[in-house]
Amino acid sequence: MERPIYSLADIVARFGGQVLGDAQTAVSQIATLEKAGQGHIAFLANGKYRKQLEDSHASAVILGAADAELTQRPRIVAANPYSYFAKLSAFLNPLRDYASGIHPSAVIETGAQVSPDAHIGANVWVGEGARIGARSVVMAGCTVGEHVTLGEQVRLYPNVSVYHGCTLGSHVIVHSGAVIGADGFGIAMDEGRWLKIPQIGRVVIGDYVEIGANTTIDRGALDDTVIEEGVKLDNQIQVAHNVRIGAHTAIAGCVGIAGSARIGRHCRIGGGAIILGHLQVADEVEVSAGTVITKSVDKGSYTGTYPFSDNQAWRRNAAQLRHLDEMAKRIRQLEHDIATLKGGEA
Repeated sequence: MERPIYSLADIVARFGGQVLGDAQTAVSQIATLEKAGQGHIAFLANGKYRKQLEDSHASAVILGAADAELTQRPRIVAANPYSYFAKLSAFLNPLRDYASGIHPSAVIETGAQVSPDAHIGANVWVGEGARIGARSVVMAGCTVGEHVTLGEQVRLYPNVSVYHGCTLGSHVIVHSGAVIGADGFGIAMDEGRWLKIPQIGRVVIGDYVEIGANTTIDRGALDDTVIEEGVKLDNQIQVAHNVRIGAHTAIAGCVGIAGSARIGRHCRIGGGAIILGHLQVADEVEVSAGTVITKSVDKGSYTGTYPFSDNQAWRRNAAQLRHLDEMAKRIRQLEHDIATLKGGEA
C-alpha cells in the first residue's frame, strides 16, 4: 500500500515548529538518523548522535534550536524534538482500522452489550452483562468476563483476559497475554495450612492507559486496584492487589509492585525495580532500574543497584559486605582510641 506523503509545511501546520530550508520537502515515514533514506524524516534529540546527523541520508530532520545550524538539510526546529517525533510518528503510523462486526466464532453471552461499530474477533468470549464501547477492538482469543466494562476505542490484542467486574476506560490499549483482574495473593495461615482469602475487589483502569504484553494486574482483596489515566506499563510487570498507580506514571518491564503500594503521579520506574507492599511513593519520583524500594519515599530519585564487576572481584566484595557491621564497630573503636591518644598528648 502506498504511503501518504506530506511536506514539511504540512507537518508544521499540524504540529507547530519552524521549517528551515525547503518547506516543500516531501516525507512519508520516520526513521533513525543512521537508517534514514529518501522520503524519511529523522530526529536528533541527544547530542551524542550529532555525528550521525552529518552522515545521515534523511530527506529532513527534526531537531532543537541549539542544533539548528549543524546541518543545511531541510529541518523542523522544535522545542522538544523527541516529543515532536512521537507525535509525528503516531500521525504517520496510525493504528490499523478494523471492520465493525462480530466474528461467527465469537460467543456473546446473554445481556452483554456490544457497540454496533465495535470489532469482535475470532474465538472471543464476552460474558453476561459485559459492555463494549464504541469503536473498540477485541482481537482473536480474548476473554471479556461477566460485567466487564470497556470504554470507547479500547484495543485488546489477541489473548488478553479481563476477569469479571473490571472496568477499562476509553482509549486503553492492552497487549497480548495480559491478565487483568486475576486474584491477588491473599492467603492466611490456619493450623499449618494456607486458607485462600476471596478477592472481591476489581481492577479499575483510567483513560489512555497502555498495558504491555504478559503484564498482570491483580484485582483488589476488598477495595479496588486502580490504574489512573495516562499510565504506561511495559511488558511483564506484576501489579498486586489494591495497588494504586497515579496518573501519567511510566513503568518499565519486569517491575514487581507488592500489595497495597501507592505510587504517585508522573513517576518513572526503571526495569526490574521492586516496590514492597503498603509503601507510599510520592508524585514525580524516579526509581532506577533494579532498585528495591523498602520504605516510603517522598521526593527525588532513588538508585539501589550494585555496580557489576568481573566474578572474582564481585566475590571478594561480597565477602567483605558480610563483615560491614563488624568493620564499622572496629572503625568506631579506632576513632575513639585515636581521639584518646590525641587527648593524652595534649
